Amino acid sequence: MPGIWETNMNFSQRSRSLFKTIAVVLALALPTALAISSADARVGGGMSSGSRGSRTYSAPPSTTTAPGSTSQFNRTYTQPGAGMNSAAAAPARGGLFGRAGGFMGGLAAGFLGAGLLGMLFGGGLFGGLGGLSSIIGLIIQIVLVVVVVRLAMSWWQRRHTPQAAYANADASAGPGPQANNRSGLGGGLGGGFGFGAYNNAPLEIKPDDYEAFERLLGDVQSAWSNEDVAKLHTLATPEMVSYFEQDLGQNRARNVVNKVSDVKLLQGDLAESWREGETDYATVALRFALTDKTLDRNTGAIVAGSEQPGEATEVWTFARRPGGAWELSAIQQTN
Repeated sequence: MPGIWETNMNFSQRSRSLFKTIAVVLALALPTALAISSADARVGGGMSSGSRGSRTYSAPPSTTTAPGSTSQFNRTYTQPGAGMNSAAAAPARGGLFGRAGGFMGGLAAGFLGAGLLGMLFGGGLFGGLGGLSSIIGLIIQIVLVVVVVRLAMSWWQRRHTPQAAYANADASAGPGPQANNRSGLGGGLGGGFGFGAYNNAPLEIKPDDYEAFERLLGDVQSAWSNEDVAKLHTLATPEMVSYFEQDLGQNRARNVVNKVSDVKLLQGDLAESWREGETDYATVALRFALTDKTLDRNTGAIVAGSEQPGEATEVWTFARRPGGAWELSAIQQTN
C-alpha cells in the first residue's frame, strides 16, 4: 500500500510540474504572439488574402521592390485549379467515379458495394433470384448506379462551380516576358514606381493605372482606419471586403481600433499584368511608409504599435471589370 501511495504522489507532483511548465511557456509566448499580431494590425491583418484569378495559386514574379517570394493565400475564395490550364492543377479523373471525389466517390462506392454484397448474400435489389438471374440483376444494378451517380455528380458540380468573374479565364493569356521600357514615373511621390522588364503579359499598364494603384493604397488604408465598410466596397472586391469586415469585427470584439496614417509610397513596380475574359488584373509590389497603431476604443490609449513611422512591403493585386475602376483584389505578404 505505501508503494501505491508513493506512486500516486509522484504522479501528482509530476502533473503539477508539467502544468507549471506549460504555464511558463504560455506566459512567455503570449507577449510574442501579441507583438506579432500588433505588428500586423494594418489592413489585411498581415495575412495573404484574396484572389488573383487563374493565377491565385501561382506565385507572382519577384521584382526589385519585392525580390523575395510571397506567402501563399491564407484566405481565398478561389478553388484549386479553377480557371487553370494545367493538368497538374487538379487531380486527374480516375476511372468511373474519379472526378467527383470525396462525398460523391464514397456514395458511388457505397452503392456499388451494396449491389455486390447483395448478390453474394442473396439480397440487394433483386434478392431471391439465383444463377443467371442474379448476374442479370447485378448488371442492372450497376447500370442504375452509374445513372444515379452521374446525375448526382452533375448536380454536385453545378452547385459547386465557382461563380467568380475569373472562372472564365482566357487560357491564352500570359505569353513570354515582354520588356516595358517605362521608368521614372511617380516623381515627387517619394520614389514612386520604377518599371523594369516585369510586364510579362499582353495587358498594357499605363501611367494613369499606376496613379490609381497608388491612390488605392492610401484610400484603402484610410477607409480601414475609419472602419468605413461602405467606402471599402467602392475600393475593393466583395471578397476582400468580406475579410476586412471579419477583421474589423474582431477588433470590435477586443474593444480596439486600428489606425493607419501617414501612408506614403516609397517604391513600387509591376510584377505581372494580364486579362482573363473581360477582367483585367495587375499585381504590383509596394513598399510604403506608414504609422500603424491600435487604440483602446474607450480611452484612446495605444495598446499595440506606436506613433513612430515604419515600413511595409506587400504585393497587391488589382482587378478591373469593363467600364469600372481598379479595385483591390488581393494582398500578399512578402517573405
